Amino acid sequence: MLKQKVADLFDEPACGVNQAKGEAARKKGCSKPLTPGAAAGGCAFDGAMIALQPITDAAHLVHGPIACAGNGWDNRHAFSSGPTLYRTGFTTDLGLLDVVHGGEKKLWKAIKEIVRRYDPPAVFVYQTCVPAMIGDDLVKVCQVATEKLGKPIIPVNAPGFVGSKNLGNKLGGEALLDHVIGTIEPEDPQPCDIGVLGDYNIAGELWQVEPLFQRLGMRLLGRITGDARYRDVAMAHRARVNMLVCSQALINVARKMRERWDIPFFEGSFYGVSDTSTALRTLAAMLVERGAPQDLIPRTEALIAEEEARVWERLAPYRERLAGKRVLLYTGGHKSWSVVSALTEIGMTIIGTSVRKSTEGDKQRVRDILGDDANMYDAIPPKDMYRMLKDGEADIMLSGGRTQFIALKAKRPWVDMNQERHAAYAGYQGIVALVEDIDRALANPIWEQVRKPAPWE
Repeated sequence: MLKQKVADLFDEPACGVNQAKGEAARKKGCSKPLTPGAAAGGCAFDGAMIALQPITDAAHLVHGPIACAGNGWDNRHAFSSGPTLYRTGFTTDLGLLDVVHGGEKKLWKAIKEIVRRYDPPAVFVYQTCVPAMIGDDLVKVCQVATEKLGKPIIPVNAPGFVGSKNLGNKLGGEALLDHVIGTIEPEDPQPCDIGVLGDYNIAGELWQVEPLFQRLGMRLLGRITGDARYRDVAMAHRARVNMLVCSQALINVARKMRERWDIPFFEGSFYGVSDTSTALRTLAAMLVERGAPQDLIPRTEALIAEEEARVWERLAPYRERLAGKRVLLYTGGHKSWSVVSALTEIGMTIIGTSVRKSTEGDKQRVRDILGDDANMYDAIPPKDMYRMLKDGEADIMLSGGRTQFIALKAKRPWVDMNQERHAAYAGYQGIVALVEDIDRALANPIWEQVRKPAPWE
């Protein structure tokens, strides 16, 4: 079953990359093989846990050695407005004897103990490499546990060896489609119910845009999966429109929800002023097409005008200082274009952006913003990244924590743009926070001091 599931994901018809391939190329798949023992940027198990762990009231049990739970636990700052059970690390902690005798009984005992002590609405059980290789039947154990305990015990069959973190995101989405979405009906369906897919409320970013929805009368029914509750996800099939934030992660979920429940979707971003406004306009227009009140569109335009006037007033002093400053953006996915759009709005110059884990649609958006001669990199060798910063080709780098030390060694400012960050940059408030952080980093006097020759030189 897992092999067929992976093959189907590699042949995803809504993926622009797959559409451009021939039949033979699609069958080969799109995942780069991982090297055992190497730092490959995350495995399939890691990706599945990233996608599902923000369901905050559920228990998340890792079936495998303790290191799998330890290395993958809480590696994104996905915030919760209520329950905190999702931040408790549960694992079966398989050892050598379990490899010999099998870990199914240990898994059953762990599930029973979690249900007895915490009484969660659901338990997500994650398959890892070791139990998959020794033949533990995770799906059967979860099926029996569901029947005997009277709670949804959901198998997430995404052992690390099957592929990359991105494939794991999609396998996590498949678990929701197979076992969760559509299992609970909302008591009061509304014409302005919406779903947001592929947002994980990193550092509370969803909270920066949800008040905008509320002011327009839009109810965020389906959170997949930022600051989600199990019931939210189970009722997501009654959303009228879905917004897909990261197509590279959950395009399969958006497509299948459209096919099964007739929910149209679009891909958008909440990074930057214009992208946030475009997302709100698109949501309003699609909801009206689906039967929402006609006055939703003028109310949306009024809100956008009010918010844009406020945000441009706040950004005015920063635009003067940051205009022409050169940025090297080394991130990936939808941020490869959405952050580019946000920074160009305030007059900064993008000397290059990485397109790791980006779709062809993401790359085309970069070209639309920067032109056909845009510098897009799948990967930049550390020595080249260091040279670009050391020689002053870039004034600042925005990236993840793994590359911050290159910027520090080159004595250039750096701002964290990856999922480990503690700052929220979404929506109208978020772009102001991002610009403030960039301005603060560039203006820090330490950089001028450390670039001066030492007194003894």
